[in-house]
Amino acid sequence: MGSRKHISAEKRKEARKNIATAKLVNNPTSPRKTRLMVDLIRGVDVDKALAILQHSSRESAPKIRKLLLSAMANWQSKNEGKRIEDAQLFVKEVFVDGGRMLKRLRTAPQGRGYRIKKRSNHITLTVDSRLAIAAETNPETSEN
Repeated sequence: MGSRKHISAEKRKEARKNIATAKLVNNPTSPRKTRLMVDLIRGVDVDKALAILQHSSRESAPKIRKLLLSAMANWQSKNEGKRIEDAQLFVKEVFVDGGRMLKRLRTAPQGRGYRIKKRSNHITLTVDSRLAIAAETNPETSEN
């Protein structure tokens, strides 16, 4: 590996130290329905996002809530001596990709068959600390 690639790889690795990610694969809900729920929590503090997901009646809300709790646990394992309450965690990025589709046939009039696509999705959720971002943007204030 060349030195420039090595240096950029080290920078990426260092940037990922404080960020925790959790993924849910092959969630059996359509991506469109899940994106409606995910859009509500993007960029929101973790406590508020948990409350939003707790009180929502949508089918994907409990699964996203469990995924958020998993991302918080991943952040806790990466940052051993720090408390979640003091870190001001927020949902940095969350996105929904289409998963595999189960294709089925439904009987239709006159001997025909209509196709039904049972969709699934993949959810990726990233949690980060607001304090770490503030320290990166203003390094002179964090040293004092």
